[in-house]
Amino acid sequence: MEQELQIYIDGKYYPKSQAKISVYDHGFLYGDGVFEGIRVYNGVVFKLKEHIDRLYCSAHAITLNIPLTKEEMMAAVVETLRKNKMKESYIRLVVSRGVGDLGLDPRKCPKPTVIIITDIINIRSGNAKETGITAMFSWVRRNPVDATTHEIKSLNYLNSVMAKIEANACGVDEAICLESSGCIAEGVGENVFIVKDGEILTPPTSTGALAGITADVVTQLCEKLGIKITTANLTPFMMFTADEAFFTGTAMEMVPIREVNKRQIGNAKPGPVTKRLMAEFHKVIQDPKQGIAVKY
Repeated sequence: MEQELQIYIDGKYYPKSQAKISVYDHGFLYGDGVFEGIRVYNGVVFKLKEHIDRLYCSAHAITLNIPLTKEEMMAAVVETLRKNKMKESYIRLVVSRGVGDLGLDPRKCPKPTVIIITDIINIRSGNAKETGITAMFSWVRRNPVDATTHEIKSLNYLNSVMAKIEANACGVDEAICLESSGCIAEGVGENVFIVKDGEILTPPTSTGALAGITADVVTQLCEKLGIKITTANLTPFMMFTADEAFFTGTAMEMVPIREVNKRQIGNAKPGPVTKRLMAEFHKVIQDPKQGIAVKY
């Protein structure tokens, strides 16, 4: 009989079927907490330090004191993978405000809850990397930077869920969210890039987009390959008239966009710049120096 996955909760391990938190946890009641999604490739936790740094930045922004040091958190992630003997995995690392009462006051939550899940994820269908995916601009605007900004990777993802519901209802693969002035912010869980005349453009985090780990890797690859990349406000028109476009994200990795709101992007196929970057990105994720190796 196959052993159940072991889930880390506050320093202890529980079989997946028995891994539970209190209904009074403010992460459940109010979406009060932060998280990270992290990839494991061939036994190497990809960009673990960068993900942990971002987790702690998100926690600091909402005044959530994580009860582990960064080093202890990384060790817990590695140990959870080792227990589950997973060399290819998607990690969900969650830190919630913890158990409190039915009121909003975070002072009623004396101890944050820390959860580490190592499992698999598949958010793409078929051969999306080879053919590209379809997208649409959602009516759901990104929360502004002076509100529950998506610069913080918080547990409150209703904004993204609503946009995804609309994409599903319209029969497209993914939604793109605009910020309050009408410029492009990001996808429901991905950063957005367009290619025009050989130059790559991507929205700034000041639109409310998350500073992506994968997006940062792509930026570094552009610098290495001599491809000009610029951070700029992007309009829907700029997307419609782009030569190429693609999403990046930990779960999605790199995926070309072939159509937005029924407008063909370029020749409706992954373009040469996108394909070149995808090939280089694949090399990066196979490089053991890009993360922390797990000793099984």
